[in-house]
Amino acid sequence: MKKIRAAITGVGAFLPEYRLTNEELSTMVDTSDEWIMQRIGIKERRILKEPGKATSDMGAAAVQQLLDKKGILPDEIDLLLCATITPDLPFPATANIICHKVGIKRGWSFDVNAACSGFIYSLATAAQFIESGKYKKVIVVGADMMSSIINYKDRNTSPLFGDAGTAVLLEPTTEEIGLIDYIHHVNGLGRHHLHMKAGGSLRPATLETVQNEEHFVYQEGQAVFKHAVSGMADVTKEIMEKHGLKADDINWLVPHQANLRIIDATARRVGLDINKVMVNIEKFGNTTAATIPLCLYDYEKQLRKNDNIILTAFGAGFTWGSIFLKWAYDGDKI
Repeated sequence: MKKIRAAITGVGAFLPEYRLTNEELSTMVDTSDEWIMQRIGIKERRILKEPGKATSDMGAAAVQQLLDKKGILPDEIDLLLCATITPDLPFPATANIICHKVGIKRGWSFDVNAACSGFIYSLATAAQFIESGKYKKVIVVGADMMSSIINYKDRNTSPLFGDAGTAVLLEPTTEEIGLIDYIHHVNGLGRHHLHMKAGGSLRPATLETVQNEEHFVYQEGQAVFKHAVSGMADVTKEIMEKHGLKADDINWLVPHQANLRIIDATARRVGLDINKVMVNIEKFGNTTAATIPLCLYDYEKQLRKNDNIILTAFGAGFTWGSIFLKWAYDGDKI
């Protein structure tokens, strides 16, 4: 019997209309377009401004687009995973809310919290349900409303992040395509460098934590940068060496879009031409769990069946990892 693999067979995305440019941001915090472009590589980021809207709305819009694109009914979905660190509520899971909004009633769902590595962690998890032979259609959502946890008076974090929702469909195949392998790592000591200071069970919300502005992203940029470069580059080399892949064998590297310098450094360390690297950070910033699938959505028409693709990410935790997959369809024929 041939091995069952999980293949990405469709990609959907939702981007808020509002564009927060560097020029506007410079009126809110001590920064400039030149400073942001030189150090980060972001020109603008999308922000969800509509009152009463949240992460689930962006995720649901991406899922609905995906269902329409593939001509699939909600009841055909067996499972939905949502990678997010900005859930609508502490509970229930945002995945549950997305299912309700798009009419998924037969399947089940849960959230995955791995910060910027959330999508690749979720993709590897979802693949197991396909590979088992039990499920036929699984959706992985990557969605974050980072604007809800950013302090726009903090010049170290406010230029970095944007909002977006994405979704990919996984289906079984016995061809030599789909998710081939993954390598994931974690180091909990990294939590000291990138976290939210209050709002959890360790330090529940109080008047003091709110007044001290402790419910926003806290990041020690230099430490995170150093670990992100080495982590993403090393795990990319690790999975390439495991499968005997040289730079010439790779059609696309899809790195987490956190910082253009991190992306460039990762590509250089694995010897990959920058033209083979998916980059859209200038337009959208760091959308956390949505960056990698947003790249796939942005570049979909350039993808060809059997393309060798490496996904790699690094996030709070620290969490990091890499996925080797072979693309399942010609993107320009969708």
